[in-house]
Amino acid sequence: MNAHEIDYQIFGEEMQYVELELDPQEAVIAEAGNFMMMDNEIGMRTIFGDGAKENEGFLGKILGAGKRLLTGESLFMTLFANNGQGKKKVSFASPYPGKIIPIDLTRYGGKFICQKDAFLCAAKGVSIGIEFSKKLGRGFFGGEGFIMQKIEGDGMAFVHAGGTMARKELAPGERLKIDTGCIIGFTQDVNYDIEFVGGIKNTFFGGEGLFFASLTGPGTVYVQSLPFSRLANRVWQAAPKGGGKDKGEGSLLGGIGDVISGDRRF
Repeated sequence: MNAHEIDYQIFGEEMQYVELELDPQEAVIAEAGNFMMMDNEIGMRTIFGDGAKENEGFLGKILGAGKRLLTGESLFMTLFANNGQGKKKVSFASPYPGKIIPIDLTRYGGKFICQKDAFLCAAKGVSIGIEFSKKLGRGFFGGEGFIMQKIEGDGMAFVHAGGTMARKELAPGERLKIDTGCIIGFTQDVNYDIEFVGGIKNTFFGGEGLFFASLTGPGTVYVQSLPFSRLANRVWQAAPKGGGKDKGEGSLLGGIGDVISGDRRF
């Protein structure tokens, strides 16, 4: 086994965190900003990329870090290693309300494909790369689904889902249509494409976007009910406008109040 073998426990319901138990010299990698707490004898250091190619020299480190730029992530990740005696624990928290999903890569043929911002942490030795689309349509219209991350190896990885998580087992040839932002990830055998919604009314008045993702089995698909982009958009729409003065935003009175006070101009 190339990846470090780690034990874990997930706590909480809506704002979860995962606690990883490390034997001496075992380590995990995580995206910056996901750390929650750790025992005293766990050391933390910043590394290029995911650390999976440390034995391949400087060039391997550069390649591992450079591929992360294409997904919009940082060149660096954080490594947490047990430098003491006995078992030690380190915890990572969800960035927003949702669920943490443990992914045992040995059950999925050593590869899992996910949204670029879904990855939370993984055992050292797991590789975090990019999954390029082979069809141009996905690139132009796929939104979040154009460049996806691929998690490869034989260890444990953890991804985050916004809201409630649904797991779908697709039979061979079975197809599932999903909003592109609602995809968490899927196994490597699932065929992924982008389809046009169709219909003039749907296109201009439907409010659900022009395209959706079409996933065809066999394989496992994880779906989230609340993508972060949707959450951020709702928060932005509900945020007070005009310097934060509360006049009943979202109501007719609030709009009239903005005009009278001069906070809203035509």
